[in-house]
Amino acid sequence: MINLEKIFAGGIDTSFLFEIGLRSAIMFLLILTILRLSGRRGVRQLTLFEVAIIIGLGSAAGDPMFQEDIPIFHSVVVFICVIVIYKTITWITSKSEKVAQMLEGKVLPVVKDGVFDIKHENDNTFSRMEFFSELRNLNVEHLGQVKEGVLEVDGTMSVLFYSDEDTKYGLPLFPSSYKAVDTAMTDGPFACMYCGNILTQLSAGGPQCPRCKRTKWAKAMNNRRV
Repeated sequence: MINLEKIFAGGIDTSFLFEIGLRSAIMFLLILTILRLSGRRGVRQLTLFEVAIIIGLGSAAGDPMFQEDIPIFHSVVVFICVIVIYKTITWITSKSEKVAQMLEGKVLPVVKDGVFDIKHENDNTFSRMEFFSELRNLNVEHLGQVKEGVLEVDGTMSVLFYSDEDTKYGLPLFPSSYKAVDTAMTDGPFACMYCGNILTQLSAGGPQCPRCKRTKWAKAMNNRRV
């Protein structure tokens, strides 16, 4: 027989519930204070190093909220140590580019001159579909609109666009157009569905892309940005 009282209450002293509430409120205020002292204004652009700091703070803050034998003062000491370490390492990274790249990573080229940068494709854990999604979120219809695109260390995408007059043929990014076509039955130009390389004419049978050696092609687009 399942003992629901044991699962939800566990024989806890009711009077300790009020102490848990007080402990939680104190720890929550301490977390906000420490994060404010760290200089963060939000969580949109956290680096991996900063995520590790927050995880550490969360672990130190969580236990004293409900464990009676752990005093809050212990967490205060942990918070002070963490913020000192954070400020020290932040100062070091501001002085050393190598240390900064080791802790935070480096900017990753994604798109260059309207095609995917396949030289660095093994330097990241992002899938090609994730890059498609990031570019679509920036209202990019096809790669021919993008002069240069990089993945920042915080995971956001930064893009430089071609002017309307300089827009090139490019690989479609939306599912309605990102479809393999029969190169013998379709007029070009064609875009390699893997790297975005553009060829005006292709023979039948889906020949290999000279850039990435893939064999699937989509009909290229040259629509200007809306």
